[in-house]
Amino acid sequence: MDALSSPIVRSVRRCSRTGCANPAVATLTYAYADSTAVVGPLATYSEPHSYDLCEEHALRLTAPRGWEVVRHQGEFAAPEPTVDDLTALAEAVREAGRADVSPKLPDVPAGSHRRGHLRVLPDPHED
Repeated sequence: MDALSSPIVRSVRRCSRTGCANPAVATLTYAYADSTAVVGPLATYSEPHSYDLCEEHALRLTAPRGWEVVRHQGEFAAPEPTVDDLTALAEAVREAGRADVSPKLPDVPAGSHRRGHLRVLPDPHED
């Protein structure tokens, strides 16, 4: 198995607030019909219409005037890494540390030049 085909390692989810790099421990969702913001434990999966928050932002969240905030009572706990996460991480580190691993580059059509992720193609009108 080469470095490009090694298992995907899930990174720690981070707070969605701009400029905050703290790990997420809570999920914020909005119930627009009820004018309610709900802050609960970190959801299992990141959803498109929800926001991951660190403990500080989860506890300090305020809602617009006329809205209610429903907040999880108790402590927000950071999710523990699973055995699968740790195994995937160990495999990725092991593969990256192998000296004989070289990334397989995609085939480039003849007559084109590859530069980083961009490709320069010859003019189709020139022969």
